Amino acid sequence: MSARILVLGKGEMAIRAGEFILRHRYDSPYYDFHCAVPVVPEPDWAPSFASWCGSCGIHTVQSGDWRLVVGVYDLALSIFYDRRIGKDLIDRCGRFVNLHNGLLPQYRGCRPINWALKNGDAMAGVTLHEVTPRFDDGPIVAQVAFSLYPDDEVASVYQRACEFGFTLLTETLPSLDTIEGVPQDESKARYYTMKDAERLGDRAEWGRHVRSTPPAAGHTLNKPRRRIAATAAENGASTKGASR
Repeated sequence: MSARILVLGKGEMAIRAGEFILRHRYDSPYYDFHCAVPVVPEPDWAPSFASWCGSCGIHTVQSGDWRLVVGVYDLALSIFYDRRIGKDLIDRCGRFVNLHNGLLPQYRGCRPINWALKNGDAMAGVTLHEVTPRFDDGPIVAQVAFSLYPDDEVASVYQRACEFGFTLLTETLPSLDTIEGVPQDESKARYYTMKDAERLGDRAEWGRHVRSTPPAAGHTLNKPRRRIAATAAENGASTKGASR
């Protein structure tokens, strides 16, 4: 029996997730990549998820509006999708998870990497969590943290977040049915809006001293130089992918 999958998202990470699903479509559980919803407009600094889906013959909601998705799905994946998902679609999915490029619950909302650097944190991270009608507040399924370095820029941390995020996603998906999300600690929750971005200062762009360019499409990082630390254990959630 196959699992009907819906993917919403943008850029290289959504494409890599789609490629993983297609590579494992004959594994157990059988993955059926049935529908895609790209972010619209797509960012000009990232490869087009919509174009990739078209080249693979995957049905795509070209408007990027999740409200136009029809049918029911066993699994929905949100990969850096930028719209609030309504209860109607959530209820039509057996499981709906989001890959968020920040540690939760501390960095809900917009630009978590920028804020982790602005706040002088020692660690950043990626979180896989259940989707609810509110942004980034669903139970944590899996999470990984990695070190921030003095010379880090937003672009370099974004690259590492994508690598760790992909590992977290691909190691968690095969076992997703066995993992129960752990509610977030609301006492530690912080939420950042687009309006808050006015306070980011020199951490508002990809780089501080020059207007550096975003990560190149298809760029593959070497393994990180120093240790990473899985934080999900503190929350009782899965730590798949945290040891690599």
